[in-house]
Amino acid sequence: MMELERSLREVGALVELGELPFPAGGDLDEPVRGVPGMESFLRRRDLPSVCRRRGGTGGVDLDPILHVFAEATAHSREVRALVFNTTASLEGPALAHIAPRMRNVFAVGPLHAMSSSAPAPASSLWIKDDRCIAWLDGQPDRSVVYVSLGSLAVIKHDQFAEFLSGLVAAGYPFLWVLRADTVAASKGQHTTPQESIGAVGEDKARVVAWAPQRDVLRHRAVGCFLTHAGWNSTLEAAVEGVPMVCWPFFGDQLINSRNVGAVWRTGLDMKDVCDRAVVERMVREAMESDEVRSSAQKLARVVRRDVSEGGSSAREFQRLVRFIKELSMEGAKSDHQNQG
Repeated sequence: MMELERSLREVGALVELGELPFPAGGDLDEPVRGVPGMESFLRRRDLPSVCRRRGGTGGVDLDPILHVFAEATAHSREVRALVFNTTASLEGPALAHIAPRMRNVFAVGPLHAMSSSAPAPASSLWIKDDRCIAWLDGQPDRSVVYVSLGSLAVIKHDQFAEFLSGLVAAGYPFLWVLRADTVAASKGQHTTPQESIGAVGEDKARVVAWAPQRDVLRHRAVGCFLTHAGWNSTLEAAVEGVPMVCWPFFGDQLINSRNVGAVWRTGLDMKDVCDRAVVERMVREAMESDEVRSSAQKLARVVRRDVSEGGSSAREFQRLVRFIKELSMEGAKSDHQNQG
């Protein structure tokens, strides 16, 4: 997540260097120069699609959304503090780069793991179907592939078909979160996506419109998570030590997926490929690789330590509380002086 923030801070410099915007049809594995500390890591495919050239191949034609991102990031230099839902164990290099350039930086995550209470119903965009937990209860340990592409992504019907075929070929039972609008309607489509999944068989596949994701990820039956690599989902899987197969869709999902596959090594990065053979191979590797599972569980132990008493995120949270109290006292003192 923070790597994207670092990159957007350098938009002006990247345009001057000719790194942005880059051709939409070019080599997406081409390295991106000009982001301090990330010269050997950042690739074109790690940046949002708004960084790609619109229209023709000549000139500088920046997407207006990129301008908005760049302006918002530039304005962050003027704020009193930045609060990130992350931890040094996950994004230490990015924190080390940003902290000296800002007045106050707080890394206080994963926030969901710092609270013992269940998320409020209003915190979800969709109504959760808790019945899937009973289905998981009937499955063997680490045998189920949990599939969720988030609350916003809409995929084509042929992409859905590739995912479904790959999952069936992998041979593991799967729980798929499929909103009513997840799959775009297609001409000649005779069955709904839900009906297609149902045809696999109740014992091998379960579909729900939305799931209590944290409960699902911590369930003993879940063996891996096929995900869009949104930041919240990435954090929730990291805390539970669940291996991931990432198919990033937009925004920070691209670089989150890169971190999962290349930095933390807690899963695999599908990049922008949607192919049944790739789905089958990567799901099997995530489910069966001792190395990937060991890395995921090791990271989970570190992140849980960060949010426990005395951990880095717990200390940062207390520092944030003190900072807010100091701001309140400054405001009260200023009001008193103005009234005098």
